[in-house]
Amino acid sequence: MEKQGTQEAAGTVRVDVWIWSVRLAKTRSTAAAACKAGHVRINGDRAKPAQPVKPGDEVRIRQEGRERIVKVTRLIRKRVGAPVAAECYTDHSPPPPPREAVAPAGIRDRGTGRPTKRDRREMDRLRGQRG
Repeated sequence: MEKQGTQEAAGTVRVDVWIWSVRLAKTRSTAAAACKAGHVRINGDRAKPAQPVKPGDEVRIRQEGRERIVKVTRLIRKRVGAPVAAECYTDHSPPPPPREAVAPAGIRDRGTGRPTKRDRREMDRLRGQRG
């Protein structure tokens, strides 16, 4: 007697649970929020949090200004240690940009005092916050 709606029989797992289990997201709620915001794609299509994922699927996740591209090799439903989690997917992501390439915005020398209005506007512009 098979229950309808269960993913156990089909050999699939919810995408938000899988992302959390393999440590691509810190919490399950952040994984679900990323899905709802459209930052997760399965085989090129936007994924909802409850969408099933199966071995062989390509999952793309946008995080912190970088896209992670992973291929599902094994399904897990519980969060495991990092070495075991790394065996559950194959990472095809481009390498992250080197730390030196990211310019430190808004770092001032100690003892220079409070920034002037002009300094603050320049720092905001460098950070990309204002015009």
